[in-house]
Parts: sequence; C-alpha cells; structure tokens
Amino acid sequence: MYLPGKTALAALCAIGLIVPLAPARADVRDGVDAWSKGDYRTAVAAWRPAAEGGDADAQFNLAQAYMLGRGMPADRSVATGWFHKAALQDHVAAIAKYGLVLFDAGKRSEALPWLEKAAHRGEPRAQLVLGTMLFNGDSVARDWPRAYALLVRSAAADTPHASEVQAEMDRAVPVAQRQQGLELARQYEAEARRPQMPAESARPVAVAKVRADDLPRSKTALVETPRKPAVRPPAPTVPSSQGNWRVQLGAFGDPANARRLWTQMAARFAGTSVSYVKAGTLTRVLAGPYPSSAAATHACGTVRPCVAVPR
Repeated sequence: MYLPGKTALAALCAIGLIVPLAPARADVRDGVDAWSKGDYRTAVAAWRPAAEGGDADAQFNLAQAYMLGRGMPADRSVATGWFHKAALQDHVAAIAKYGLVLFDAGKRSEALPWLEKAAHRGEPRAQLVLGTMLFNGDSVARDWPRAYALLVRSAAADTPHASEVQAEMDRAVPVAQRQQGLELARQYEAEARRPQMPAESARPVAVAKVRADDLPRSKTALVETPRKPAVRPPAPTVPSSQGNWRVQLGAFGDPANARRLWTQMAARFAGTSVSYVKAGTLTRVLAGPYPSSAAATHACGTVRPCVAVPR
C-alpha cells in the first residue's frame, strides 16, 4: 500500500475560536464574538493589535482568517507566517497547523519536526499525517508499528478519515506489527495521561464532513480536516497458507447462521480468511491464520465467544 503525499489537507472546514480567560485579552474575546456573528472585518481588526503584540491565540486566529480569506483577501503566505509565530510560542494548534501547511506545500523535511511535536502532544490531525508518512517511508524511515499506533490514536479521537486509513493499514500491516502498534498506542496514551485505548474491535464511525461556512462547534482552535489519501491495494504480506492458529467465533447447527455471523464479523477480522468446518452436526466459524496462539488470542480482543484454536 502507498498513501500518496499529494495534498494532505482539505479546505478549512470551520475556524475554531479561542475564548480568552484573562481581562487583558478582551480584544481577542471581542474578535471571537464578532466572528461568531459573521462580522469578519471587526474580528480581524480586534485580533491584529493583539497578534502584533505577541498574543499567540490572536496570532493563530488571524492566521485562520488569512487562510479563509475572511475580513481580508486570502493570503496563504501571510497565514503561514502567523501560524509560525504562534507555534514558536508553543501554541499546540498552531504547531500542528504549521506542520500541516508545510507538508501540504511539499516541504516534508521542514514539516516533520513540527508534526512530531504536535503528534507527541496528542494532536490527532498531526498523528494522521505523520502516521501516513511513517507508513509510506515518506521523508522519514518507514516504521509500520509506530504508523499504526498514531493512526489508532487519531481514529480514537474521531479524526475524519483516520478510521478509513487505519482500515487500509489493517489489510496491509501484519498482525504482529499491528499488535506492536496497539501496545505503543497504549504507551503513548499512558504518557499523555489520557484514558486507556479501547480494544482493537472498537472502530470509530466516520465523521460527517463539515461545510466551510459552518459555525464552530467548540471554543478550541482545531479547524481543518486532512483529506483522506487515495490508496492502492498492497501485495499480500503474508500468504494465506502461513500461520498455524485461527480463532473460532462460534459453532452453529444451521450453516446459514454460521455464514451470517461471518457477515457481521468480517470487518472486525479484516485481512483474514474464513473457514466453515463441520464438527458433527455443527458448523464452526474459523478465521485466520495467525502465527501463534498469543496472536490469535490478542486478535479476539473483547469479542465473545472467541477462542484461539490450532489448525
């Protein structure tokens, strides 16, 4: 599989507005209020002095306005400069956005340290793009377990398209490396003091696209949706004849019920093949192969009943 690095970002879907907490930032708050009413020129006029005075939130919001072309003509170059200024002040959303803009401009090497920093801070859009880079070996050494870990975290945050890209990786990354990725994802979550990752069987539902003129749904400054890269099916990495273990998902007296179960479970066990094995009057539903009993048991996750069985 290759996830081409053409354009990593879609058009900005909505601008996140930051509500200032300190009285000295009333100008930023006034700009937020004006923007929410569609008075973009007033918002920009409120943010500009604060941005020039070094306020990171104002710098970020002003950059968004330049990207969208609201309150002034769109100017991607100027917007990038303001994102950079805010990022240098450790503004998390600006760090991510600056890295994403550089990536979108084809400046992959320059984007990499910013995407790394944002992904480490838990920014899900940066995790999606960085994970794709690591999967492809695009301007960075290929690392499938880490790529999978980042996609798991991004998908768990309901980042649009992340679950779709993770599904593509499910079909390409060998089971053992996916397991390493899941463990790494849990480690990342623990380091960030965030809740434990859900079981592998929990797959986020795709998020509906947001129109460019939608009002913000939150008061944070997360704004754009990376576009899902086109994918090419990879050559099989593990021949179907390899592996001595499978998982048994059930046994039924009616073979139609066995096939119905697999229809419901096929997406959960993507990348495996199913076998319907007669055992007396019962039809067993087996999926695999897996390289070991531990791998098969791990693949079961929270699915019940599900047991590892030798071939």
